[in-house]
Amino acid sequence: MGHFSRIVSEPQGQPLRQWINDIPQNGLIRYLDFFNTERIAVFGFTALADVLVHKAYDFVKPPQFARGLGSIFGIGLFLAEGEEHKRQRRNLLPAFSYRHIKDLHPAFWSKSQELVTSLSRHIQYDENREIDVDDWVSRATLDIIGLAAFGHDFQTIQYPSGVLAETYRKILSPNRWSQLLGFLSFFLPPWFWSLLPIQHTGELVKGSNIIKGICRQMIRARTEELGFRTHPNRDILSIAIASGAFSEEDLVNQLMTFLVAGHETTTAAMGWSLYELCRNPSIQHRIRDEIRTHIPAQPFNHRHADRRNEDGKEFQATYIDRCTYLQAFCSEILRLYPPIPLTMRVAARDTTISDTRIPKGTTIILAPWAVNTSIELWGKDAHVFRPERWLSSSPTCTANQRFHRLSTKNAVQRPLPLERQKSIGPDTPYAFLTFLGGPRSCIGQSFARAELVCLVAAWVGAFETEFARVVEAGGCVDKGGLVNGVEVVTGISARPGSLKVRVRGVRSI
Repeated sequence: MGHFSRIVSEPQGQPLRQWINDIPQNGLIRYLDFFNTERIAVFGFTALADVLVHKAYDFVKPPQFARGLGSIFGIGLFLAEGEEHKRQRRNLLPAFSYRHIKDLHPAFWSKSQELVTSLSRHIQYDENREIDVDDWVSRATLDIIGLAAFGHDFQTIQYPSGVLAETYRKILSPNRWSQLLGFLSFFLPPWFWSLLPIQHTGELVKGSNIIKGICRQMIRARTEELGFRTHPNRDILSIAIASGAFSEEDLVNQLMTFLVAGHETTTAAMGWSLYELCRNPSIQHRIRDEIRTHIPAQPFNHRHADRRNEDGKEFQATYIDRCTYLQAFCSEILRLYPPIPLTMRVAARDTTISDTRIPKGTTIILAPWAVNTSIELWGKDAHVFRPERWLSSSPTCTANQRFHRLSTKNAVQRPLPLERQKSIGPDTPYAFLTFLGGPRSCIGQSFARAELVCLVAAWVGAFETEFARVVEAGGCVDKGGLVNGVEVVTGISARPGSLKVRVRGVRSI
């Protein structure tokens, strides 16, 4: 059974996080999974450059994985391969440009304010109430995706039992049996599944069709509305429609992709953010002082989806950009707790990685959970949560600029010597794999980061947060499937399981 028993007993990617630091290697590690199936984990710069950049289209999503998700969510940018992927990405890039993401900040902020306002009402008469972090944050991120990507307010914060929210939860909250079947699908042939009367599969397809129907309605409504406008709206759907590059079915597939990828990853990152804020009250205080200095007062009025401050000015992205410690905090969250711990690729043809022969059909593992905590890259405190590592001594190099440089550069570079890294980390794009890299990097990374920063700023500005239950504060990785004393729940993303907090209102920004 190879290393299977350890792989399934620990959080996803956890064995790799240890192996990258403990096992001497040349950038590649071979290990055995279920039924002794071979896996090649890619760690080294040259190897990562080959897989992510130079030979990116030599490696594809596992066929079983693509078939399974494709039947539910369609073949959007995440699952498309080869020339089709290039076409889709090329035509979607304008919607995710730096300037356009800046224009979406008011939408991010208004929904973040709506979240804290609703939560304040929820605890109005009992500040000892336990808050289910996953529930509240999930509702907020779903609303943000609706407003910023679809141009439609799902109103999930206010009405969590809506059709879309309930259906979405059923699709993305499979039971243990469904999770096991999903895992086994990587090893057993497709014809085997057609022989099994699996009820959950039918429910997934039914739920998917409901959401796709809602997406079609929004696409048609937005298309009709754009016919009467001289300028498209700010939302991503409007820009995609205006490009004329996508059919209705293409647009449905893209919306399904944005819905899942955008919602799940930010929900996970916000969960880890609240977890670390509870562990480090001093960080809460430092962020709160910073945002009160740089972000003007933002009263919230739900009826008018307020995006303006008390002077009537719309919320500006520059307010957030000035908050360098807040930016550093979010960068460190995304480094230490990448929402997608690992991802698989399969060699589509005979190829090489770092001059090592890779036969067609070989499974490749890319593990942000491991590379992001490499001691060789990040120093001896790689497993320690320390936002200060993202702060440069140069006043012209903000944490946001440093994050952008690490997550977007494609050139192969040697890391800085450890003695020169000091507190700002290695200067290479392959030390920070949260959004991967190259032509198949996450197109929504700037969207996700901006969304997370706004959510953290609004939450910390409104509340002091503490654990509702005792959580052991040990090293970064504990035994028994725990990370920093909390269980890691892995589905589409890895998030702190059953995280309950208590919040106390403070003077909000």
